[in-house]
Amino acid sequence: MGQKKHKYKVNLTRAERSELGRLTLGGTISVRKLNRVKILMLADESHESGQKTDQAIAEKLAISPATVERTRRAYVEAGLKAALNEQPRSGRPPVISGETRAQITALACSTPPEGFGQWSLRLLADKAVELQFTETISYGSVGTILKKTLSNRTWSGNGV
Repeated sequence: MGQKKHKYKVNLTRAERSELGRLTLGGTISVRKLNRVKILMLADESHESGQKTDQAIAEKLAISPATVERTRRAYVEAGLKAALNEQPRSGRPPVISGETRAQITALACSTPPEGFGQWSLRLLADKAVELQFTETISYGSVGTILKKTLSNRTWSGNGV
């Protein structure tokens, strides 16, 4: 069985290749973007290092061949910027706003109600609804919010 011919041929201009080279030296770019830079450089058929199959590029970069094909396609159909930059991802937007998260975190850092040694997740969830931070929230969501702020409710002092 022969190598699969790629449908999307990448032929970078000298300026594009130079820009990609700068990005690899640049500093802080996401791993995903760096992978797309490497994919385009390896797939560049106008350069001696190019013309690798999607499978070969995927193996070299430890990514899936589908990612290689998607990056090639984005470059051919929409240009370098589209190939390098992430498109917005589908999915449900966050239900709990940043402001509400901050209010819940601040509440967790405050003194617990009379008769309680510390805040429990259920107590925080009930209080957040009572104080109208949100219409409804589960104690699990409160736990997730506090986990993301690195809050440690078992520590004896207050503060995040």
